[in-house]
Amino acid sequence: MKNSNKIYTSLHRGLHWIMAILMTVLFITGFLRMYWMSKRSILSAIEKNMQGVSLTKEQSIGTVKTIIHPMWEWHEYAAYVFFVAIAVRIVYMLAKGIRFPNPFASGIAVKERLQGFTYLLFYLFVIVSSITGAYLKWGDGSLKEPMEAVHKWAIYWFPVFVILHFGGIWLAEKGVKKGIASKMIGGDD
Repeated sequence: MKNSNKIYTSLHRGLHWIMAILMTVLFITGFLRMYWMSKRSILSAIEKNMQGVSLTKEQSIGTVKTIIHPMWEWHEYAAYVFFVAIAVRIVYMLAKGIRFPNPFASGIAVKERLQGFTYLLFYLFVIVSSITGAYLKWGDGSLKEPMEAVHKWAIYWFPVFVILHFGGIWLAEKGVKKGIASKMIGGDD
């Protein structure tokens, strides 16, 4: 097998790994907020474990918010940095002429078509997640429920993207792009 001759700059690799870490933080904090650390779950735990203690609804909700707040700050800060990283990456890709395969082009191999669709969906979901997240943070609240529902879809596309990404790496390593993983990690062969 021949080695891939693609060289990833420090900026390219840095953006890749920053985005990978941030996506993981966003996924974990979003997932926790939806399930184990949701307002409803924590409120239920307070009610169950504080029997005999008289708490008003406001006190219980205040306690829940105090518990959730630090985790939610991580989610928001990671989102801000991710937004900047994705913007820098898009500008970098445009400036360097880096393109992913056009999934709608005729005559391309299935592997390239799948790669193109994966990248297209990745950027589409990132943009949608960014817009809905910004609305949830700063919007007027009139569309809160549908925006929140769409924003939460991110919890489901992330694992799918990771599986497709690692599958693509595995195929590339088995095919004509042998060494691509080590180049993304270390920058060279």
